Amino acid sequence: MAVSNSVKQSLKYLMGKCVPSLKTNAAKIGIPRYEYDENLHMYFKKHDFVYAHDPQKICKTGDMVLIQSLPEKMTRLIQHKVIEVIFPLGDITDPITGKKVVAGQYREKIKEVNEMFGKSEKGFDYDKAPSRGSLEDTRDFTHRPMFQKYHDDPNDPQPYHV
Repeated sequence: MAVSNSVKQSLKYLMGKCVPSLKTNAAKIGIPRYEYDENLHMYFKKHDFVYAHDPQKICKTGDMVLIQSLPEKMTRLIQHKVIEVIFPLGDITDPITGKKVVAGQYREKIKEVNEMFGKSEKGFDYDKAPSRGSLEDTRDFTHRPMFQKYHDDPNDPQPYHV
């Protein structure tokens, strides 16, 4: 049996947080890792940043996403592709039970307490709240292209600067 000279690359899955990026059709993903310090004998959190191919723009800034390494580089920077959004920003889900969480309590528990003791008039109703993306161009500008603002010019408004 002959062994081929080609080396097969294993496809790795990684999970990271989407951060603002200037690349089109790509998302910048921060992948956390822990680095051991020999002097202090402690682990410190560091981030590795990679670009992932995202032509459908399914991930937004702040989302936790699952990415997969590509068998070969797409470009010099893009070596991964976005598989799916695991946790969208703002909608915290318990990974074990799959229930929605607010400030360390399940939403169901908060609903039960409100039914027992009466709901406050100023209380927030999660069932009537719009999903993320409904306030685009009103209060949510994460889908807009980001850029650095280098000067202040009153004649040239730059609303989407970082």
